Amino acid sequence: MQTNLIESFKDTPEGREADAILRTCVHCGFCTATCPTYQLLGDELDGPRGRIYLIKQMLEGKKVTEKTQVHLDRCLTCRSCETTCPSGVKYHRLLDIGRKFMNDRVGRPAAQKVVRGLLKEALPRPWIFRPAVAMGQMMRPLLPQVLADKVPTAAAGQSRAWPGKSAHPRRMLTLAGCVQPGLAPNTNAATARVLDALGITLFEAPEAGCCGALRFHLDAQEQALDDMRRNIDAWWPHVEQGIEAIVMTASGCGAHVKEYGLLLKHDPAYAMKAERISGLTKDVSEILVAEAARLKPLLAARQQSPLKLAFHSPCTLQHGQKIKGVVEELLAAAGCELTPVADPHLCCGSAGTYSILQPELSKQLRDNKLAALSAGTPTVIVTANIGCQTHLQSGSATPVRHWVEIIDERL
Repeated sequence: MQTNLIESFKDTPEGREADAILRTCVHCGFCTATCPTYQLLGDELDGPRGRIYLIKQMLEGKKVTEKTQVHLDRCLTCRSCETTCPSGVKYHRLLDIGRKFMNDRVGRPAAQKVVRGLLKEALPRPWIFRPAVAMGQMMRPLLPQVLADKVPTAAAGQSRAWPGKSAHPRRMLTLAGCVQPGLAPNTNAATARVLDALGITLFEAPEAGCCGALRFHLDAQEQALDDMRRNIDAWWPHVEQGIEAIVMTASGCGAHVKEYGLLLKHDPAYAMKAERISGLTKDVSEILVAEAARLKPLLAARQQSPLKLAFHSPCTLQHGQKIKGVVEELLAAAGCELTPVADPHLCCGSAGTYSILQPELSKQLRDNKLAALSAGTPTVIVTANIGCQTHLQSGSATPVRHWVEIIDERL
């Protein structure tokens, strides 16, 4: 694709990156076949190829309109298109650049500003979010449905204890995150117990917070970069002390932290550290499959009855981190029967704050995904990201859990 970006933009770091991405696209349209919003709406501008044209027009100086904003806002950033693309177009990076360029030039209605402001200020702060969840549980009958759906039951927020202090020589760090401790605190505790059984100590750095993905996708990229720098500062002493890995139990956080090196490459104070952090970051499935030679015999020794599961692979796991088939292998080793799921590449509609900002599209995608997951009548639905877990549970009577909890219970 030939480009003619505006002079004031083309020689900036973002301009050079956008130009390289645009020139990679060959207009083939394969991406539209796997785009969830294109499948729902049937509009070329609500598919990756159409959005690429809109972004190209903006960056070449064409007028930026609210219509452009609507179509870019509807994108889930699921990155299914990137998995499909034969040319390797880094669509999500082009979208990040395009959204920032657009938001610098097109305002938002007051109501949108308020909602987005509340989300980016409240969700990353556990001291605000956790009391809000508790209040929401008490006030659920009075809440609008789109918010009531996001409030977990009290049972979902219960957690078994972390393992006691151990002297394992192998140590790994994990991210508590912003919303997971309030919505599903057992996820990290279960991971710690599994790793403890393998002779690995898992711990959190209390100074770390939100990974930055939430603000990055809410028109607040500079704030997000500050979130990332804070985490690097919190983790760096442990990196210097020789931790083996930074374990991510929420695939959305993992996909973002793995890009710290890319997003901070122009920051001379943090570029090297960010690259190192990204290199150390692993999804919990990557850690456990690497330890499979020791984990599988422990699971086999229990000889438990089969458990019928349906697995939803989050977009940030299969498309963002390119991890496929690993969770399924581990669950099968734990004696689980995995039911077939149609169209496993499609998004469930959670996509961070998308389910709040685009509730109608999000609900359609959720219901479609739940129909596919429920077709095999599983006892439990499992996934690998807190957003997907909460979103799917809001429309399902079947329990939705993190898959590592199943491994923990079967050890």
